[in-house]
Order: sequence, then structure tokens, then C-alpha cells
Amino acid sequence: MAESQNGVQLSTKWQEASNREAAILSYLGEQVPLIYCLEAEPQQGEEEQKVEERLLYPLECFIFGEDPSVGLEKLQQYSGSSSAQQCGRVFKEGETVYSCRDCAIDPTCVLCIECFQKSVHKSHRYKMHASAGGGFCDCGDLEAWKTGPCCSQHDPGTSVTMETDECVMDPGLRERAQTLFHLLLRYTTDMLVWEDTNELSEELKPKVKEDTYFCVLYNDEHHSYDHVIYTLQRAIACDQNQAQIYTALIDKEGRKAVKRGTLRSCQQAKDNIRRNSEHIIQKPLRVEILHTAIMAHQTFALRLGAWFQKIIGYSVGLREVFCQVALEPAADDNNPCLISRLMLHDAKLYKGARKVVHELIFSSLLMDTEYKRQFAMKFTEHYKQLQEDFISDDHQRNISITALSVQIFTVPTLARQLIDEGSVIKVIIDTVMDMMREHLDSNQRFHFQGHNPDKFFRVQVIFHDLRYILISKPSVWTETLREKFLEGLHVFLRFLCCMQGMEEVKRQLGQHVEVEPEWEAGFSLQMQLRHILAMFQDWCSSDERVLLLAFQECHRALMSCTNQPFRSEPTDSYMCKQILHARPYKVSQEPVSIHLPISRLLAGLYVLLCQTGAIQYLPDFVDTLQLNFTELAEQPLRCVVLAAQVCADMWRRNGLSLVSQVYYYQDLKCRDEMFDKDIIMLQIAASKMDPNHFLMLVLLRFELFDVFNGNSSSKDQEVVKQWNRLTEEMLYLIIIIVGERYVPGISNVTKEDVTMREVIHLLCIQPMAHSSLVKNLPENVSHETWLETVVSKVAIFKKPGVSGHGLYELKKECLKEFNPFFYHYSRPQHSKAEEAQKKRRTQEGSDKALRPPVPPPFCPGFSNIVYLLCCDIFIHILRRIFQKAAEDRSSRWTEPMIQRALHLVGQALLEEKTQLESNSTEEVTFDFSLKAQKTGSEHGKSLFHFLTKIKSLPSLKAQNDMITWNLQMFEVVKCLREKSGPVTSFSMDHSKLEESVQDKEKAERKRKAEAAKAHRQKIMAQMSAMQKNFIESNKMLYDNMPESSIQSDTAASVESFDVDESRVAVGPEQGVCSTDWGAQICILCQEEQEVQAQAPAMVLTACVQRSTVLTQDRGKTLSPEVGCYPLFMPPDLAVGTHTGSCGHVMHATCWQKYFEAVQNTTRNRLHADLIIDLENGEYMCPLCKSLCNTVIPLIPVEPSKLNYESAELVGQHLTLERWVQIMSSRIRGLRGTWETDKNREEAAEEAMVLFDECQADFRSILSFGVQEPPKFSRSITEMLGVCANTVHRVGLQTAPNDLCPYVPVMSWNTCAYTIQAIESMLQEEGKALFGSLQNRQLSGLKALVQFSASQRLKSRKAVIQKHFADMLAVLVPVPTVENAPSILEVDFFHLLVGLVLSIPALYQEEAVDLQPSAVSTAFNHLYLLHLVTMGHMLQVLLASHDCAVIRGPEEGEEAHAAAELFSIMSQHTDGLRAGVPGVESVKRGVLPFLRCAALFFNCLTGVPPPEELSGTAESPESQLPLLCSYLSLPSNLFQLFQQHRDVVTNLIKRWCGNAAISKALKGEMQIIRYPRKRNRLIDLPEDYSVLLNQASHFKCPNSSDDERKHPTLCLQCGVMLCAQSPCCQQQLNGEEVGACTAHAAICGAGVGMFLRVRECEIILMASKTRGSPYPAPYLDDYGETDPQLGRGNPLHLCPERYRKLHHMWQQHCILEEIARSLELLNVMFPFEWQMI
Repeated sequence: MAESQNGVQLSTKWQEASNREAAILSYLGEQVPLIYCLEAEPQQGEEEQKVEERLLYPLECFIFGEDPSVGLEKLQQYSGSSSAQQCGRVFKEGETVYSCRDCAIDPTCVLCIECFQKSVHKSHRYKMHASAGGGFCDCGDLEAWKTGPCCSQHDPGTSVTMETDECVMDPGLRERAQTLFHLLLRYTTDMLVWEDTNELSEELKPKVKEDTYFCVLYNDEHHSYDHVIYTLQRAIACDQNQAQIYTALIDKEGRKAVKRGTLRSCQQAKDNIRRNSEHIIQKPLRVEILHTAIMAHQTFALRLGAWFQKIIGYSVGLREVFCQVALEPAADDNNPCLISRLMLHDAKLYKGARKVVHELIFSSLLMDTEYKRQFAMKFTEHYKQLQEDFISDDHQRNISITALSVQIFTVPTLARQLIDEGSVIKVIIDTVMDMMREHLDSNQRFHFQGHNPDKFFRVQVIFHDLRYILISKPSVWTETLREKFLEGLHVFLRFLCCMQGMEEVKRQLGQHVEVEPEWEAGFSLQMQLRHILAMFQDWCSSDERVLLLAFQECHRALMSCTNQPFRSEPTDSYMCKQILHARPYKVSQEPVSIHLPISRLLAGLYVLLCQTGAIQYLPDFVDTLQLNFTELAEQPLRCVVLAAQVCADMWRRNGLSLVSQVYYYQDLKCRDEMFDKDIIMLQIAASKMDPNHFLMLVLLRFELFDVFNGNSSSKDQEVVKQWNRLTEEMLYLIIIIVGERYVPGISNVTKEDVTMREVIHLLCIQPMAHSSLVKNLPENVSHETWLETVVSKVAIFKKPGVSGHGLYELKKECLKEFNPFFYHYSRPQHSKAEEAQKKRRTQEGSDKALRPPVPPPFCPGFSNIVYLLCCDIFIHILRRIFQKAAEDRSSRWTEPMIQRALHLVGQALLEEKTQLESNSTEEVTFDFSLKAQKTGSEHGKSLFHFLTKIKSLPSLKAQNDMITWNLQMFEVVKCLREKSGPVTSFSMDHSKLEESVQDKEKAERKRKAEAAKAHRQKIMAQMSAMQKNFIESNKMLYDNMPESSIQSDTAASVESFDVDESRVAVGPEQGVCSTDWGAQICILCQEEQEVQAQAPAMVLTACVQRSTVLTQDRGKTLSPEVGCYPLFMPPDLAVGTHTGSCGHVMHATCWQKYFEAVQNTTRNRLHADLIIDLENGEYMCPLCKSLCNTVIPLIPVEPSKLNYESAELVGQHLTLERWVQIMSSRIRGLRGTWETDKNREEAAEEAMVLFDECQADFRSILSFGVQEPPKFSRSITEMLGVCANTVHRVGLQTAPNDLCPYVPVMSWNTCAYTIQAIESMLQEEGKALFGSLQNRQLSGLKALVQFSASQRLKSRKAVIQKHFADMLAVLVPVPTVENAPSILEVDFFHLLVGLVLSIPALYQEEAVDLQPSAVSTAFNHLYLLHLVTMGHMLQVLLASHDCAVIRGPEEGEEAHAAAELFSIMSQHTDGLRAGVPGVESVKRGVLPFLRCAALFFNCLTGVPPPEELSGTAESPESQLPLLCSYLSLPSNLFQLFQQHRDVVTNLIKRWCGNAAISKALKGEMQIIRYPRKRNRLIDLPEDYSVLLNQASHFKCPNSSDDERKHPTLCLQCGVMLCAQSPCCQQQLNGEEVGACTAHAAICGAGVGMFLRVRECEIILMASKTRGSPYPAPYLDDYGETDPQLGRGNPLHLCPERYRKLHHMWQQHCILEEIARSLELLNVMFPFEWQMI
């Protein structure tokens, strides 16, 4: 309360002061240095609290004249709704923003994620992309959107308007706000632009000046992070960690005080920093020494920026006051207004200050239409200065004040006003011109040799502003707008004059060019201008007068250019009685430029004149005598010829720069304003000139005039080759000029038709994805291609599968549009398209003639172009070409030349046919067919004659179909000319004629195909006869073959089943083992070998990895130090060890050689450690390239057949009770051998006593049958060790140790865990337990079980015996074991595997190795399984929460047995369990255990399962009896407790009596429920924008700043992490790692699967050093993924792909996927995966 009183008193005191501003400033001058910069590293929270209490609170009291909370409440009552109509949220770098393709005025209109989610645009065609930072949300801006300008939150509805706000604001409040805003904004501005580092202004000077200074280091974009860290370490003697913190803050905020002290000490630090950072090519870092008071005031000035935003957010009235103050002219006329001062000083401000100023402008001036207009005028006024400052600045544009241009220039009404009142087009172009004046040569043309790329890039950015201004053309023109636009166009043309003819090139002869000339700058300039040129033309087209005046200006500019082609006098050229009067010029000898923007702009404007009909008024604006089209076409023709000569390899000595220029000239990025416009200009000239003269000009410029005139010949093959290539290019140009009519204005086509044709020709190459189509289509300034509007008309969409992407295939009816010489094809595309179409036609049984399509008719202004195809010169050119081919002068013609000539003939005939069909013969003046037949016919040299002659040439066999089609067309045209019947009959005759010819050809093809088929059948019959003959003559050999090899595998297997029908895997009724490994082929040496105990080892490739796929307690870790692990696996299966195999077999020796070779070669490979970890024994499978880290030896399965009679006898004596006694006796007797050396003597004595007492009992275990254990070869034993050590090392994450007692335990554990993982996978996929696994999985599992079973032979017997005793103690009392875990603390399947695989060790005697016989083993397995099953059932019952009261005895025997068991259990659990679990829930709980046991015993014994388990997946109800039968269990499992009642009653008492049970039942310990829940990857939302929304609300747990974060989602548990950020790095094994790596270590045992939300990309991680990107399971509507949101289309979850990811995770294939992808990537630069 005191603080509140103090603030109000202060504000009253200021209010009453005679000079209020001086009083407040004096207070600030006194208080600010007492709060800020008192120490080198201030406490942020404490400092902020003082600022709020001592400074900001009194200032707010001053504004409101009372307590701010009271004043604010009143203000909001007056103002009604205080919510702004505009969102205005300022975007941070990397934040996702949305634009609506249907409604946005232009692509710069964007919404923040919150507004988007609440807007109508969510259901439209929207785009997403990451913001570069610095823009703001346009929600609520009526000018930004065609529809839906406001989201539901910012919709004004019926709220009070802004004018009302202004009216109701209290005058006193307004006056106080004005005073304070004026004072504080001036204070903030003064402090930010303050340049005196030592003294403050008079009103802020402290009474006592301290000798304390700061050495402040500023950010720049030249020095690297590492360089700054190194400099700080050397200069101010700080450690690396501190230097990294400083550097990060300097990069983020723009500056940081790195030292506090006296002036002298700071000066010394400054000198050290400058000296250490200076380099021969680098300036030193910028360092300044600031007095602490100045530093304090500058810090507070920044704090005021955020405070201003808060205050003006309270009310529109307060915002208006602030805007007025900011734009108010200064009292001193020499000084600009406050906001102008800040703008003009922007380039000198550091990053942090800039951000504050920009955000303040966003939240104030840009939120109000009128003040936005005033600010825009100020911005335009200072535009040139701001751009100059930006160009000399080194900071990026997104933190420059110039980036604000997008906020004002894109507003249509504002853009018009700025053109009208501020001549903004002229201002922008003048600015660019001034910046680029230094690049002008003596001819006033640009020459960029030796330019500064960074500065040049910054200058080009200014063109964005010109684009913004022109982005929406006016619908209504005023006189002022016309005048100002044409003024801007005039200035723009002056700029283009400097580009017209720039960077001319001259053909290099003799030697190669020494220095490649600079060319990129010119083309990057052209790319920047591409859309601007189109936009200028678009603006012109919207007003007839503007268009005509623009053409006049453009023509005048072209005429005024200094580099016109008129340097020599015209001469006459003669050909075919035609005379051309033209100036001589040779592209190959004189300078030529590829840059002709004015000529091309003129061509574009001319077409627009034709399109709009304004061409009729052109003579009023341009003198027709001045429009010399021969001269206008001259420069574009030279350009086309230059491209042709480069293709003909005539300019090789000019280097790659010219090749690159020609490539870009015709490339998608530039062609619409370069190559395409040159073609249009040539079409204009062709339509206006005499066709003969035009073609003669073309021949002259192609330097082929003499060649076709017969005056030139050469024996130089190189020259002849060039002539041939040039002829090809010239014919191609004529094809284009005549055939390319898809330009609005040249023919009556729409933009949609143009796009449709582009799409058709792209799809003729091959079916394409949507993104590929978009990439190959020209975009307009709004990045639209209009693909969506046309693609459905011409193509069919084929959806993608689990991989790949959706493809568009061309509809058959559109194939007739295909033009093999489409002018937008590149050379590779042309070849591919031609090949694809020929292949298609062959498959359809059609001929291979790729006919020219029928083009749309020219507009009247261009209709004369077609006469090129029937003029004398054209006929002459074709005759000469066909004559060369007919005479077979192979060096004088080429097949592409003939192909083009035939295409031209086809074009001419089609034109003639079209004209004849639509007009009477007398009206048609197009007479190509007549000239083709008559010209030269007297000497047998007519075009038609040559055409018929070349048809028979073998060298032109590929063109035969095209020649045939042309000859048919001659016939069709002839019929049309001769017949006088109706036109329809002509076309019918024509089609009949074509059909009859095609029928003949099809019949011929069919005959040939049948002949070939008959020939093949004949050969096959001969071979069959020879084979029979061979078998007859070698009958003895076939008779001696073993029968088994002749029979099929199926027959053999069925027969073996018939021998013994027993399908029981456990106990005295155990069936016969059906399979052994048999002979295996080594994949390395290809030799075959039987798997035998004494043979050299055969091994399977395998990969051992830790896994959390089955965990019930994610995030829990296991280690040998804690609890009973690894001997007892806890029931939550927190972390298991999985062993998988690809199933490929090798000799152990072959594998060892291969592994050594891999190690040797991989060590020399770059970054090989990222792919395979050599230290941990990793390698790639030689055959399938799967990642492996060990091998599993193939252990031969012991063929054992039970003697059922003896088994029956044993069964009568050996009950469960007797078996338990025998086991206990044996363990008691063996105990002595387990003790350590120290106690060995005592233990031995004790053992002797025990031995004497119960010698019979100790040996009785042997009386039920023993046998010798198998003896394995040395190599098998060695491989058993290799595999066991890998499993132990990986599973326990420990160093290799052969002697560790847990080595065999880990082998048993991995066997159990792998079986559990496979069972879980099969259950989830609904597959049968047996018969569903692939052979590789099955053989891997079988090998793993046999390997685990053999571990007892490798380890010390005492260790195995002790493990068995410890494990058995969970089930029955064992004399030597105390403190065994309770039945709720172990996983019973792991226990079963351990017991079954370790029990044979009990049979070993001191002097002799023994193992149980088949009968003993059968009973051991039976009783162990019975005991474990009963234990597990009790575990399920105790853990069950599904209790149902039994209704009565009528529920049958099963329910009765269950009730009896439950009553016994309740007695021993002190009644903690109330109610009886349902029988079915117990069955469901036990089922997974039984399924795992069935898989285990199947692999261990080889007894085949019941066929019903191998068929389709059975329901749980029907599975249980089959499993019980296979495992020798009663189908009513509760009967087990009744069968063994004598033993079990005591056991239940013991099991339930454990202290842990009562703790668990009281809820003091976690209980796992059964069946365990199956883990899945988290559920992802269907719409990706939901995920982006989640990411936008993500707050980093360790950082409060607003810097760009990378929210990353763990797909295993759903946690959102802050990846790739120093703030969230953690220590893992003593090393700094990123949040994802640290999380993966806990959540996925080192394996991680993460979704980077803003990048829409999956990251797979396998260890600290390895990971790889993987496509996200989100697809757009076109079946494509969108990494980095590059295309930004709406994305939706693809369930199939997510399922594939789930399978990859569930089947432990992530490691393998990473290794494969890294192998493919061929890593050049290692990525630090551990930092993610």
C-alpha cells in the first residue's frame, strides 16, 4: 500500500510542478542509474521489480491521475470493448504463418496461427510457411482479404467504433498522456540515438559522476561465433563457457557488456578485443566504452518500448495520442519528427534496440489507417536514405527498418496514394539507379565485372518494394495516377536502357578465353525484373490510353538506345528470284548481347495492343514509318542465333559463362521475359514482313544463306557439322514461329489454355507429381501457376502407396495435343518425351509418326505468319535438305534435320487442310502442296519427289512412319482440292484413307508377331525333345537319385507328420522334432554345409539392441545395481534386449574374414563412424545391407524321440511334489560347490555332512535318466562366446567381460524378450501365432533359442546352478535362497525361459558331464511350466481390478475351480481382495504368456504346433484350448491347482505371504495389470495445422526468451521437446547433448523417433552420434510430403505411412533404417546428431 501511495504522491508532485517534463526527467536521471547497471551480471527478476515499483508505476499513476488499476477500469467502461479490430501480432523468426490462396489480395497477406484457426480460411486452399520474422498478422485488415478479413476473435461485430473511442476519452487523460508520451518518446529516441559515450544531457546528469564504465561488444555479421569466443577468452580472460554465453547474447541482442570497471581497465579490454579480432581480411570487432549511467538510461529506454506497447494496448484513444506524438513535427524545423529520427538512425542501432522500435511501430502507427498513411509518406520521403543505410549496414533485412515496406506498399489504397502523392515508383527506381550508377560503363550500360556480391544482393532487394507497389493493378484510373504511373514507367525505361545490350560477348577464335566474364549479376537482375516487367505490362493492359502511351514511350526508348544495330550500310541478297535489302551482320564475328529488356517489353506491349484491340489507335501515337519491323526483330533474332551457335559448339572457346547464359535464357526462371518475348517479336516481324524476306533474313543471321544458295562448300568436317547443327536450329525456329500460338493476343487462347498445354507436354515426358509440375510451370508474382484449375481436365491422379508420391497421368484424349518440338522443352526433356511417346504408340500398335498437332488459328494481326510455310524460300530450303538425304550425302544432313523438315512439311499440310476445310478452294491462297509437287518437278527434283525417294532409305528407317503420314496427307489435301463435295465427306474420306493404311500396317505387324511366336514354339519343342532324349539315355543316373530329392517339400513334410500325430511340445506325450537346420549355403563363399555339432560353425547375422517397445513404465531405467535385475526381469519390462536377424547364413570363418575386411576398408572412409560403429562390432550384412553387430551360431537340434512306455512309468512315481523334493535336495547338495574359495573348506565339510544324511535324495535326480551332453566343435564354442558377449555388453551397457555371471542370464533374457516382442507384434496385426513369420524371422528366432539353450555348456556350471536355484526360489522354497522376489515383482515368461534353459546344469557331476535324458527333460519342462503357469495365474489374479461376484454354482466346473482358488487366496491376503475376478479376464491375462511359451517350446523342441494355430488368426477363446493342448496343460487352467492341490496350497500361502504382496494390495506399490497394454506410437491429429498450433503454444522449460525454437515431438511418449537449442542441453555420460538425445536415452533406450513440427520431418535417432531424417507421415492433397513446409499446402495424416513407421519401431528396424539412409547419403559433412 505504501508503494501505491508513494507512486500516486510522486505523480501528483509531477503534476503540480511548474515544469512537469523537467521534474520527471530529473527523477529518471536520479533513479535509473540506481536500478540498472549496478553490477556486471544483474539479477533480472530483482531489477525488473525495482523498475516496476520506482519508475513505471509512478508514470502510469501520472497518466491516469490516480491508481492505474482504478483508472484503467474507468477507461474501459468509457471505451466499451477495448479489443482491437486488427490482430497485429508480430512474427518471430521460424513462426508458422498462413496465407489463403483463395482470399488473400497477395501472398504477403498472412495470418498468425490463432487467427487462422478461428477464421473461415481454414476450409479454403491455404498455404503454410515459416516466417522470416518481422512481419505481423493481417487479421482485421479489410484491404488484405477479398472475404473473411476477420477471425471470430477480431470480428468487430457490433462493438463500438474507433471514432467513438476517440470521443469518449477523458480530456485530462488525453492531455496527461500527450505530455508523458512526448517526454518519454523523446527520452527514448535521444537515448537510442545517443552517440556521446561519456556524458549525458544536462537534465539527466547524475549529481556525482562515478568512475565506472562498461566495455560493450557489438554484434556484426562478419565474424564467426568461434572467432568471437576465441577473442573473448584471450581478451578478458574468461573461460570458454562464459565466452559462449556472451557470444550467444551478443548475437541475440546485438550487444553485451563484457567488462565493468574503471575507464582504464575497460580501455585495456577494448584494445585487447580489437587486437585479437583483427585480421588481414577482417576489420576488428566493434567495441565501445560507455559510462554506466549512459548504459543504464539506454537499457531503460528499451524497457520503455515494451511499456509503451502495453499502455497503448489499453485503448484506441491512447494509441492515437501516441501516434500523434510520434509523427508530430519537431519544434526545430531542422529536426525531423521523433519516428523519422528513429527510422533514420535504424542502421546504427543494435539488434535489440531495432526490434523494440519496429515492434513499437507495428503496435501503434501500422494499426490505424490514417496514421499508417502518414507514416508511409514519411517512409517514402526518407526511402532513399534508408536504403543507402541498409546497403552499407551488415545486418540482415528482417531486422532493418526497410523491411517495413511490405507492410505499407502492399496495401492497395496506400500504394495508389503513394504513387499519386509521393511518386513512389520514381523514388524506388531512382534509388536503385543511384546505387548502381557505379556499374555503368562509358556507353551508359551496366557492366558488373568485379562487383561486390553482398552489396549487389542488397540493392536487388529494393526491387521487392517495386513489386509490392505494383502487386494489385488499379480498377479505376485517374489522370494523376496515369501521369505518375507513366512518369514511373519513363524512369524504369531509363533504367532498362542501361541493361539493353549490356555485357556484350564476342566469339573467341584461336585460344580459349583467359578469364570467364561475370554473368550471374546480369541474370540475377533479370530474374528480379521478371515479375516487375510482367506487372508493368499488366497495369498497362488495364487502361487503353496508358497502354498506347507506354508503347510510345517504350518505342522511343528503344530508338534512343546507343547500341542499335545500324552500324553498316544495307546490301542486297538474292535467292530464288527474291531480293532482301538488309544490313550485313554476323553473330559469329561481331559483339552480341543476350540482354534486351526494352525490345522484349515492346513485344509484350504490342501483343497486349492486339489483345485489347487498341492496335487500331497505334498510328495516332507512333508513326508507322518508324515501326520498321525488320529492325525491331534484328536484336531478338541475333539472340536466338547466338543460342543456336552455342548449341552448335561454335562458342566453345568462350567458356562456360556463355553456355550458362544461354541455359538461363531458355530456362523457366527467365524465359517468359527473354526467350518467349524474342519469339513473339520474331512472330510480329514475320506477320508484317514478306515471308520470303523474313526467311532470307533468318538464313542470313544463321549464316546459312550461302549454304542454301549453293555458293558455299567445305571439306572441313567441323564446319560441315556446324552447318548441320545450325540448320537443325534454324528449322526448329521456323517450327516455333509458325506453330507456337498459345499466347493470348497471338491467337484466341486464354491463360488457362496456355497452362493446360504446358501441363500436357510435361506429362507427355512421364507421369509427374504435383510438385514436379509446379516446379516446371511459370509462376506469377503471387506464386500461382493455375495448375489446379486445369490439371483435372487433362490428367488422372493416381494415389500413392506406402512410399512414393501421387502421380498425374495424362488422359488419352489429350495425347493428340503432343508437339515433339514444343518450344519449352529442354534438350533432355525433348528426348525423353519423344522416346516415351514412341514407346506408347508401339505398345498401342500404332505407327511411330509423331505428327504435329493442329494449332489454334492466329488472330487476324498475325495470320500472315502461316505464309512462311508456302513461300518460295521455304520450299527451296526443304528441297535442299531432302535432296541431300535422297542423294545420301551422309555428311551433309542429319536425322534430326530430316525430322524437323518432315515436321514442317506436316505443319504446312495441316494448315492447308484446315484452310481447305473451312473455305472454298478458290479462296485458299495457301498452296504448299502444289508448290511441293511442281517446283523442280521438271528435273524430278520436287519436294514431293524427294520425299517419296527418302522413304526407302535404310538410314531413315526411324522416320519411315512420319514420311508415310506426310505422303498420306498429300493425298488428303489433293482430294480436298479436287473434290467439290461437302467438306464433311472430305474429312471422312481422309479418315478412311488413313484408317485403311493403318489397318494394312497393323495386319503386317500382327503377321510378323505370329511368325515370331511360331518360331519360338518350334525351338521350345526341339529343346523339350532333346531333354527327354537325355533323360532316357541317362536313366541309370536318375534311378539312383534319392527319392526325397524328387518329392516335393510339402509331400515330405506331410509324410513326417503321418509318422506321429502327437502335437504336444511339453511333457511325457511330447511329439517328434520335425525339422533340423539341414544343409545351409554360405552367402559369402556359396559353399553348402550341413549344420553339425563337430562341423565348422555356421552363423546367422544378427543385431542386438536395447528396447523399450514393450515397456509398461516409460522412462524407467534398469541396471544390475538396482533390485534383482538382470536375473529377474521386472513385470513392467522397462528395458529389454532384443535380438533380430535378417536370416542370412555364413561360415564363421567367412564372416571373420569379411568383418576384418570391413574394418580395414571402413576406417579409411570419410565419416564411416556415422554409419557403423566399428568399436562395437557393427557391420552391414553382405547380402541385404542390414545393420548387424554380432552373429548367432546355428546349433544343431538334438533329435530326441521319447520312449512313451518308460515315460509313463516315470510319470507314476514322479509327481510334482516328489519333483520339488528332488530339486530341493539336489540344490542343497550342490550348494557347497557355489561358495567362494575362502569358505570352500567349511562349505565342503557342510556338504559332506549333508551328503551323508541324504545321499539318496541328492543323487535321485539322476535316476530318471541321464545322457551325455553334446560336444561342439571349437569354432561353434567360440561363436557362442562372441554372441553371448555382445548380448551382455549391449544389454547391460557394460564393458565386455567373459567372466561376468550375468553373461548366460542376458542370453536367456534376450531370448525371452525377443519372443515377447514377436508375440505382441503378431497379436496386434491379427496374424496367426505360427505360420505368419517370414522365414528370416523364424530362422533367427530358432537360432536364438538354441543358442540360449547352449549357454549352460559355455558357462561355469556352479554359476548356472546358482542362477537356477535363485529363480526356482520365486516358485518353491529353496533351502539355500532367502529374500526371493515376490510373484508380483517378476516377469514369469523370462522366469520360465531361464528355468527351462538352466535346469540341465543340475545334472552335472564333479567328474562327469551329464545332462537329463529325453524323459527327464520332458518332466522337468512339464513341472516347470505347471509351476510357472500357476504362479502367473496368481499374479494375474492379484493384479486384476476386473472383479465380478459369482452368481451361483450353475456356472460350471471352471468357475467353481476359480472360486475355490480365490477363496484360498483371500485367506492368505488378509481379505485385501474383495470380489472375485471374472474367469474370462484371468484367461485373457494368461493368454500372452501361453502364446510366448508355445513359440518358445516350438523353437526349443521343434515339435510342430496344431494346424489350427498356423492358419488364420484364432480368436482368444479358440486359441486357449489349442495352446493348452500343445503345452500339455489342462484346457481348464484352474484345474492345475486341483491336480497339484497338496503342493499348491502351501505354495499359495507362501506366495501370498510375501510382504510385497500386501504392500501392493494396499496400493503402496505399482502393480502391472494383465494382459499388458500394447504400446503404440502416439496418436497424431489428422490435420497438420493442429500440430503447428500445439507447437506455437510450446514454451521452452529452460528459457523465457522469444527466440526461434524447434518444438520436437517424441512419437513414443508424446512429450514436446526444445531441440537444437543450447538452453535445453543436458549432461549424458559426462557429455553435453541436446534435449532429444537425452530424452531418447531414457524413453527409448537410446533409440528415438521424433517429429520436428515446424520442419514437418521425422528424425530417427539411434545413438549420440547417429540419426537420419525420414519423411513425415503427413501428405498434401497430391500425395506428397512437404519437408521444411517448402510448398506449404494443407497436410493430412496418411494412416498407412504412420502404420509403416509404427511397424519400423515395433520391429526394431530404426537402427537399420538409419544405417541404410546414411549409406545412401554418402555423408560428406558430419551432422552433430547428439546436439538435437
